[in-house]
Amino acid sequence: MKYAIVESGGKQYRMEEGASLKVDRIHAETGAEVFLDKVLLVGDGEEAAAGQPYVPDAKVACEVLEHGRDKKIIVFRFWRRKDSRKKQGHRQEFTRIKVKSIQA
Repeated sequence: MKYAIVESGGKQYRMEEGASLKVDRIHAETGAEVFLDKVLLVGDGEEAAAGQPYVPDAKVACEVLEHGRDKKIIVFRFWRRKDSRKKQGHRQEFTRIKVKSIQA
């Protein structure tokens, strides 16, 4: 099984052909094809090729399935003896993609 480690949105993801996963928001239309070219490592089970920092001429073709927002997390800060606190919520935007092919 061919796989790749790809950097997207400041995070690293392990991608395999046919898999779908959530990544940080990618600005592309639903149904569009996007190419992720920051490939750090490409492997096929027995051997792997690592880049310095990226593998040259390697890219992962993905299809954008949907855009959405994750569940809300609460950021609560509390300062003792100051009668002060702050409550803030955040919902991270994401893009669900499906890996079509890994080209190396």
